[in-house]
Amino acid sequence: MEIEIKKALICLKEKGLLLYPTDTVWGIGCDATDKDTVKKIFSLKNREESKSLVILVSSLEMLQNVIDFIPEKAKRLLEEAESPTTIIYNNPKGLAENTVANDCTVAIRIPDHQFCKELIEKFGKPIVSTSANISGESTPKSFSEISQPILEGVDYVVNLERQKITEKSSAILKIKGDDIEVIRS
Repeated sequence: MEIEIKKALICLKEKGLLLYPTDTVWGIGCDATDKDTVKKIFSLKNREESKSLVILVSSLEMLQNVIDFIPEKAKRLLEEAESPTTIIYNNPKGLAENTVANDCTVAIRIPDHQFCKELIEKFGKPIVSTSANISGESTPKSFSEISQPILEGVDYVVNLERQKITEKSSAILKIKGDDIEVIRS
C-alpha cells in the first residue's frame, strides 16, 4: 500500500486526476483546493460545474480547517456512524470555489478507509471524491464496471482493491440550522 500512496501523492501534487478506492465506491479525485484541477474532473465526467462534489478529509481536525462551525449534533453523528456518512456543511473555506454548491455548501466525508486516510494525511489537504462514472451513467459498483473513458481520462489508477464490490454509496445528511436533514440514507 505504501507504494500506491507514494504514486497517488505524486499524481495529486502534479495536479493530476486520480482513480482510487474509497470506503464506498471507486472515486475520481484531485486536490480539492485547486480550481483548475477540479475543472478537469467536471470535464472528464461531462458534469455541469453547478453540481457539487464530495470532499474527503482525513480527520475532524482537517474538517475544522475548512468548516468554521460544526454543530455538536454533526460531531456526534460522525463519532457514532457505523457506515460511511457524508455531511453537507455551510460556508466552507480554503476549498476551490468550484467544489462549493451555489448555496455555499459543501459535502464532506471522513472516510473509514486506510488508503484514503493515509493518502489525505500525507497530502495534507482535502481531496475530491466523486463517483467514477460519466454524469448520468450508473455508479460503478466495482473496478471492472468503470468505463474506458474514465480509465483513460485520469492520470493515475491506484492498484488496490480492484476485486472489491460495493453495493452502497454513503449516507448524505445536510445541516439545516440546528437540525440535520437526511438527503440519502
